[in-house]
Amino acid sequence: MNEAFFAELSEWLTQAGLAGMSETDIVSGFCDRCVAAGLPLARALMFVDTLHPVHEGRLFRWGYGPTESPLLAYGRTSPDALAASGSEPQDLEMAQRWWNSPHYKMLQTGDSFLRRRLNARAEDEFPVLSDFLAAGMTDYVAIISRFAPQGVIGEMDGVYSSWATRVPDGFSDGQVAALQRLAPHLAIAIKSVSLARMTGTLMET
Repeated sequence: MNEAFFAELSEWLTQAGLAGMSETDIVSGFCDRCVAAGLPLARALMFVDTLHPVHEGRLFRWGYGPTESPLLAYGRTSPDALAASGSEPQDLEMAQRWWNSPHYKMLQTGDSFLRRRLNARAEDEFPVLSDFLAAGMTDYVAIISRFAPQGVIGEMDGVYSSWATRVPDGFSDGQVAALQRLAPHLAIAIKSVSLARMTGTLMET
């Protein structure tokens, strides 16, 4: 992946954000371009908190089967919010997965990067990785692209992403470095579109 690719992809992300392309199309276009450039992505997840009165956030995914939606809205995940909302069983299950996730651990430690080779030991550490392992993934990278304090709006404090491959040797160090370099550019595009959508939601509310 050379400098020309980084420049071209960054420019595409900028234009996608300015044009208001949907988050799912941005994620899909980003992943397709990375694969074409030789980055062996097999699955990707991104999510961002929202200011929706019911849903806490939206999750975007790429590399899943045709019966699995590329967009999911999820409910409250904090214990206090769950208690206040009456907490349906599916909300409790989603919250439990979040509390056991790599991203949740990263929030507790203040880290912005985590990598795990996918094996039984990783599954024991983070049960949510079992889906990746069962799908034949070999390597997993999680990144949090945090906003500066003045850019935080309510619970929206960053864009969370994870990346997986199924190649036997996993990601190379250079490929991981490329993901770390590109993630903030992707986060800016996602944030731009999400804020525009949130503004419309707040106006309707």
